[in-house]
Amino acid sequence: MKMITAVVRPFKLEELRQAIAQLGVQGVTVTEVQEAQLGARVKLEVAVDDAIAEPVLEALGNIARTGQRGDGRIIVTHIEQSVRIRTGETGPAAT
Repeated sequence: MKMITAVVRPFKLEELRQAIAQLGVQGVTVTEVQEAQLGARVKLEVAVDDAIAEPVLEALGNIARTGQRGDGRIIVTHIEQSVRIRTGETGPAAT
């Protein structure tokens, strides 16, 4: 499993959500953040199965890209374990 974290321009949020939903991503954590010189941004965090990590990464990059300074960044990390507290499900079923 992978954790994909993207810091992007706020006006891209809804388009990004729709694109990754079409890829099967159900849960996204969104946080408003401030970048030192660039101002308001949103941070999206999504845990995905390895099988869809590349398509999600590609969709995020393509949609967030405006070609201007400050488009943001995407970071991908490995998830060691995931547990859904309510049901006790683990692994990809818990994302």
